[in-house]
Amino acid sequence: MRAAVGDRIVTQSDVVGRPGREGVVTQVKNPDGSPPFTVRWDGSEEETLVHPGPDTVVHAGDSSAHAS
Repeated sequence: MRAAVGDRIVTQSDVVGRPGREGVVTQVKNPDGSPPFTVRWDGSEEETLVHPGPDTVVHAGDSSAHAS
């Protein structure tokens, strides 16, 4: 998985009935775009360091992308 600043990141919840999270990548730690990423989460504006797992999708530079 690779990302760039401005990409959208969507992480599905691992708990039934709990919504996933969406945010914007604000910093990429590695020059090749590999994780970890700093993400500013929608709604809370909280920023966290993310080591994405298989439940995460990156939408390259598309602020209108949403998980289906």
